[in-house]
Amino acid sequence: MNFFTFDVRKVFLVVALVVLPLIAINMQRKSEEELWFTRPFTFAGSALQRGFSSFSSGVRGTTSLYLDLIGVKKLNAELKSQLAELNAQLSAFTELKLENERLNGLLSFKQANKMNLLAARVIGRDLLPDHNTITVNRGLSHGVQKNMAALTIGGVVGYTFRVENESSQILLLTDRYAVIDALVQRSRAQGLVEGISRTNCRLRYLKRSDDVKVGDLVVTSGLFNLFPKGFPIGTVTSIDKSRYGMTQEVGIKPAVEPLNLEELFIVLNANHQDLTPKAPDADVGAED
Repeated sequence: MNFFTFDVRKVFLVVALVVLPLIAINMQRKSEEELWFTRPFTFAGSALQRGFSSFSSGVRGTTSLYLDLIGVKKLNAELKSQLAELNAQLSAFTELKLENERLNGLLSFKQANKMNLLAARVIGRDLLPDHNTITVNRGLSHGVQKNMAALTIGGVVGYTFRVENESSQILLLTDRYAVIDALVQRSRAQGLVEGISRTNCRLRYLKRSDDVKVGDLVVTSGLFNLFPKGFPIGTVTSIDKSRYGMTQEVGIKPAVEPLNLEELFIVLNANHQDLTPKAPDADVGAED
């Protein structure tokens, strides 16, 4: 029993008996050989190192991807802002191009005619459903008077009916109170054009025997020298002949859409200009 009592000398003796043989074995092995009792620790350390390396790589990859996504999102926002700015500039350039084309067309039309034309810009439209009128930025101070014709390159617009010092109201040919003297260009049948809606007119007071067909062009007659003679008003779309009536009523589609206009001309003096197309025979006779 005394053997199991604690004694420092016995402890050193036991350690010596265990450690000395291990030291002797280690001295006999080659330097490159691994101790057998260190292999579990080496394996565990390698596994732990590999796991940490994988985890570290994953964290670095996730962080890099997150930073890349933030960069892509920021770049996407910048590109969207630039795209919106470019679209706005393109829209402005397109509007300027279209306006330039319209104004060039108006200028060419003015230069090609003998009429005294005053260019005007539309600055207002009538909102009342019973009236079709527009307001332009020309008035008494510019030489405009009541009952002056308004037209554009494509055809008749209407005529002035209320004139202020710096602006004028134009009664459109589609207004129910508008009346314009007209004739069928092909047959020369004469009547009066009146408005019936915001998009349509009618040619009234044609005799029942007058020659008119769907598709015929209706033009101004040139009476009173308000409009040039032969200027387009619209195209015949329908013909209504009552069984016992003496006249026929003709539906007309205006040559221009007056409510969509931005610029037009006010005719200060038509100078008796006749825009009726000349027949080929007449030209030949004139040359002879």
